[in-house]
Amino acid sequence: MFTHTYLGTNDVEKSRAFYTPVMAALGHAAVPLPHGTLFPSETGALIVGKPANGEAHTVSNGHTLGFVAKDYAMVDAFHAAGLANGGTCEGAPGNRPNSPGNQYGAYLRDPDGNKICAFAPNAG
Repeated sequence: MFTHTYLGTNDVEKSRAFYTPVMAALGHAAVPLPHGTLFPSETGALIVGKPANGEAHTVSNGHTLGFVAKDYAMVDAFHAAGLANGGTCEGAPGNRPNSPGNQYGAYLRDPDGNKICAFAPNAG
């Protein structure tokens, strides 16, 4: 559905240090760019970089970027990688009663305050 998602950062190196292991836990490799980092996939890409307009990044209230995980272990690895690399917990791994089908997921805030999550199908 999407070609790419772009998250802003004010510190490229700090965001790269966070997202490289977090996205690796989901099977995506980092491609350094002068203004940020690209994480390509077969269905789209995540870019984390400095805003194109040259202004400071600010967090969008209510925005959450969700990633697909193959299984529960991948969700757990995503969350652990985020906490180990400067992120903060916004929801520990577990089933989410308010999600369609009571899906298994976890939420993080990256070092810039962006909210991200990973969800796996209900197949453990």
